[in-house]
Amino acid sequence: MNSKASSLHRLVDKWLGPTPAAPARVVRMRRGGATPTRCVCVEVQRPSGLLSVFFFRHEDGSWCVFPPTHGRLSMSACRFAM
Repeated sequence: MNSKASSLHRLVDKWLGPTPAAPARVVRMRRGGATPTRCVCVEVQRPSGLLSVFFFRHEDGSWCVFPPTHGRLSMSACRFAM
């Protein structure tokens, strides 16, 4: 994936459309912890109310609105079946 095409700045412009009158602002950042997933919450004030979107950093350096697959929980019954 081209990280330039999915930079955080470009995605904020695409999803939130900030303007000088209603700028976007980062309200929460998460890095590390139990999972190596990095995420950022960005919000912008709209006439209809506050709009917030979480952006997730993927291993290739790109940013997306969905978490990376390695960060998702999964269940398996294979190791219990004997």
